[in-house]
Amino acid sequence: MLTTDFPTGSPCWIDLGSPDPAAAAAFYGSVFGWTFRSAGPEAGGYGFLQLDGRTVAAIGPLTEEGAQSAWTTYLRTPDADAATKAVEQAGGSVRVPPFDVMDAGRMAQLTDPQGARFALWQPGAVTGLDVVSEDGALIWAELHTTDVDAGFAFYEQVFGWRHADLPSPGGTYRVVSTADGDQQDATFGGIAPVMGEDQATAWTPYFGSSDVPAVVARATAAGGTVLMGPEHVPDVGVLAWLTDPFGAPFALIKGEPPQES
Repeated sequence: MLTTDFPTGSPCWIDLGSPDPAAAAAFYGSVFGWTFRSAGPEAGGYGFLQLDGRTVAAIGPLTEEGAQSAWTTYLRTPDADAATKAVEQAGGSVRVPPFDVMDAGRMAQLTDPQGARFALWQPGAVTGLDVVSEDGALIWAELHTTDVDAGFAFYEQVFGWRHADLPSPGGTYRVVSTADGDQQDATFGGIAPVMGEDQATAWTPYFGSSDVPAVVARATAAGGTVLMGPEHVPDVGVLAWLTDPFGAPFALIKGEPPQES
């Protein structure tokens, strides 16, 4: 289960790069009730998306040439420089080398060997998100990739992840856990094949929802697009996949994500 203890290798932060952060923040405000708080004039338009005053995500303008609107998953590390070297040694690439984010922490932007973009976060004053695993907050992180075995092997080499393969409709689903502690308790996400030729290899955040159809209705009314669902998946819950008005994919889930047995 994803918690704010944020062990090494777990998702600890997510942010959205958008061509229009103000409009995107308004969309997610309509969908989840999030509010925007600027990180200050020195942050270049970056700011925090909050639910009841607690940070659940962040948002900012697109900063990389040719980048499309997308959510980025940040993985916790005690040493961003060492982890960046490990990424390169495992076949990944560095888009933005490690740098300090004022006193908040140290980060780097990377790409895994199959093309999925992610980031590293070495905590300083900011350890991670204020809340996870609740309605309107990050509850699960899922990697869709062209090669599940190779994709997992990369993150296993860098972070020591563990896994279990569970039966799912149409095949198996790979549940992933951090290196330490009880494996089921350390579960935070999954890896699955890309869903067709048009889906990019990417990390996608799942947000908790006690009423997925209602959230989907709010999203479509605010200009979002439904990619899948809502639909019930046995032993998992109710799922839906959507994009925001600028094309950034995200997902919803009611119920517990699949857990290792």
